[in-house]
Amino acid sequence: MQLLRENGVEPEIIEYLKNPADESMLRSLAGMMGLRPNQFIRKGEAEFKALNLKDSFEDDGTLFSTMAKHPKLMERPIAVSDQRAVLGRPPEKVLELLK
Repeated sequence: MQLLRENGVEPEIIEYLKNPADESMLRSLAGMMGLRPNQFIRKGEAEFKALNLKDSFEDDGTLFSTMAKHPKLMERPIAVSDQRAVLGRPPEKVLELLK
């Protein structure tokens, strides 16, 4: 966030735990980032292990559905500008949106 502010962009912050993304939004974000859900799910999260998602790691539908129900599983932050999005890991990645 700070990198965006330092470059004159004030980000809109969406608190994903209070306003979780639905499955459709997650699919849209994945498309804008060019990622599959297994590339932005938190594999180290206790819920990932408790839900035994390792067995569904290649099943996009299951992962999108589960991430919508358990938003804590979504890797963050995700920065969006127009029709582009990037996963802000590492933080410098958000600067791609300014190009």
